[in-house]
Amino acid sequence: MSPVDPRPPVESEGEVVTVVGSSCTACGYVVAGVEPACPICGAQTTRAACGPGGSVWASTVVRIAVPDRQPPYGLAYVDLENGPRILAHTPGEAALPVGSSVLLGPLSAAGDLTVVPA
Repeated sequence: MSPVDPRPPVESEGEVVTVVGSSCTACGYVVAGVEPACPICGAQTTRAACGPGGSVWASTVVRIAVPDRQPPYGLAYVDLENGPRILAHTPGEAALPVGSSVLLGPLSAAGDLTVVPA
């Protein structure tokens, strides 16, 4: 049995990319991915589009080789509009400034979420 891909699903409409999420009908908690029940209160959820914009919470440049990834490459935790915090790849070899505005970009060739400065 192959492992489940932990990356959240995305949708693209033209150049606008959003993360598919679930929003709780009772408490409003939003999670990336499709969940039938809220992980906080257990109530039903509805589909939510998260993004396309967001704000960088933390960012770094990875300079150590890991399987299937060639360093250096940037990563950032991003707080999405109307959504959760996600991990995404960033352009270039410099960390994005904390608090900077970004937009979700197209998936990378490896299928990873990407963000670009807004």
